[in-house]
Amino acid sequence: MGTILKDMRHVQWHELRHAQGSASQVPGMLSRIAWGDSESADDALSDLGRWIGAMAVFDATAATVPFLWELAAMDTVKDRAGVLGLLGTILARGHAHHPEWTRDAHLAVLAGRATAERLAADGDPEVSAAAGELLTACGGHVCVTCPAR
Repeated sequence: MGTILKDMRHVQWHELRHAQGSASQVPGMLSRIAWGDSESADDALSDLGRWIGAMAVFDATAATVPFLWELAAMDTVKDRAGVLGLLGTILARGHAHHPEWTRDAHLAVLAGRATAERLAADGDPEVSAAAGELLTACGGHVCVTCPAR
């Protein structure tokens, strides 16, 4: 795994859930986003989005978000703008039956605000624009599950 994503091994993925079931496959998807060719990385990002944020957030979502922030910050990742977009999707979603999952996922996204601020000045215009959109969403984020900021 190298230095990026090295802390994935500390997460008990098999105990977490996403939209399709066990989150045990999440580390593989994150690795494909980090090191896969463009097609493989795009497929992994799409699958991961469906699993952890497209319709709802899950307990695996909050565990995944710090690694998404790592990926967004790495110049070698093929679709950093897409990773930032997924973080924005997560911030906009919730889970009706598990407000604690919503809160944890949202707080994990909001915790990466400094990274988004740095990426807003990135030399890649797509990354810069996606970071700007995410910063706007973070600044305007209000939901019933998150503590008042």
